Amino acid sequence: MFDALIDFIRGQYRTNEFIPLHAPVFQGNEKQYVLETVDSTFVSSVGAFVDRFERDMAAYTGSPRAVATVNGTAALHISLLLAGVRPGDLVVTQPLTFVATCNAIAYCNAEPVFVDVDRHTLGLSPTALEEWLEENAYLDPEGTCRTKSGGRVLRACLPMHTFGHPVALDELMDVCGRWNLALVEDAAESLGSLYKGRHTGTFGCVGTLSFNGNKIITTGGGGMILAGEALGIRAKHITTTAKQPHAYEYVHDEVGYNYRLPNLNAALGCAQLESLETFIASKRALAESYEAFFKGYSAQFVREPEGCRSNYWLNAIICENLAQRDALLQSSNQAGVMTRPIWKLMTHLPAFANALRGGLHNALWLEERVVNLPSSVPPEQLA
Repeated sequence: MFDALIDFIRGQYRTNEFIPLHAPVFQGNEKQYVLETVDSTFVSSVGAFVDRFERDMAAYTGSPRAVATVNGTAALHISLLLAGVRPGDLVVTQPLTFVATCNAIAYCNAEPVFVDVDRHTLGLSPTALEEWLEENAYLDPEGTCRTKSGGRVLRACLPMHTFGHPVALDELMDVCGRWNLALVEDAAESLGSLYKGRHTGTFGCVGTLSFNGNKIITTGGGGMILAGEALGIRAKHITTTAKQPHAYEYVHDEVGYNYRLPNLNAALGCAQLESLETFIASKRALAESYEAFFKGYSAQFVREPEGCRSNYWLNAIICENLAQRDALLQSSNQAGVMTRPIWKLMTHLPAFANALRGGLHNALWLEERVVNLPSSVPPEQLA
C-alpha cells in the first residue's frame, strides 16, 4: 500500500519534489489588498480591512457578530471568558485535540475534564459526556453543575471539530442544556464546514475560528470569535484593551487584552475568503479521490459525518494498528511526502496529565491509528 499511496499522492500534486501536509494558496487579490494596506499606513489593529473581514466572516458563517483576533488561541481564551469560565472552574473537553484547546482553558486558570470521542466524528462524544456527568456530577439548588466529589463548578463544554468534521452537535447541545453547561465550539479547523446546513461555530453561546498558515484560509496568524450581538460587542471591547471611546483620553474600564487582528493580516484574510468556496470544492474532490484509492486497502478513510458538509481541511485515514501507522509514517516521510500522526492525547502531556477524565477507549484507539495525508489544494484544481 505504501508505494502505491506515495505514487497516488505524487500524481495528485504532479511533482517529484517534497509535498507538504497543507500549504496555503494565494491566487486572488492577496497582493493587491496587502499593498493597499501598506499604502494606507494603517497596518496595525485599526483599518478598513479588519472591519471588512469581520463583516464578511459574519455574513459567510451566518453569525450575528464576528470579532477578529491575533490567533485562534486568543479567540478561544476570550470565548471561554465570555461563557463565564472563571478561575477554579472545570471545562469538559476532548483529549484528542490540538493543545491550544486546553491551553486556552489554562489561561482562564480553569482545568479541563477529558471525556472520550466518537470514532466516526473524531470529536467529543455526547454519550461519553452524559455518562461522565451522570456518574460524577449533579445540579445544585441554583442549577449550577458541580462535581460530586469536592463540589467544583463544571462551567462549560468545549468540543473541537477535528480536521473539519463536525461533532454531533444536536446531541451535545441536548446534554449541555440538561446540565447547564455553556457550549463553546472550537471550530478552528472547520471554516466552511456545515452541520445540517448550518456553519460550525454558530451553535454554542460562542465559537472560534483559526487562520493560521496551515488552515484552509490564512491571514498568516489570526482567529475569529463568532457570537451573538451582545457577546460580540463585549468580545470586541475586551480584545481592544477595554478602551472606552474618547477623542483623546486613555480610559480603560477593566482589565483587557491586546488581542485584535492587525489590518495587514485582515487584508490577506479578505482576499483568501473570496476563494474559500473554490478551496472547499477542490479539497472535497481530493477527499473523494483518496476515498476511492483506499477502497482496495485495509486502512479506513475518514469520511464526513452523515448530514454534514466537511471542509476536509486535513484528510485522514485509520490504520489497522500502530505498526501499520508507524510504517506508513516512516515510508512516506522518507519519500518526501509529508504525513503526520494525530496528536498525542492531552492526558499524555505533562501539563494535563493529572486532569479529571472518563474512560478514553476510543481516543486511545485512534491515537495509535490515525494518519493525516497531504491535503493542500491540488494544482490542477486551480487552473
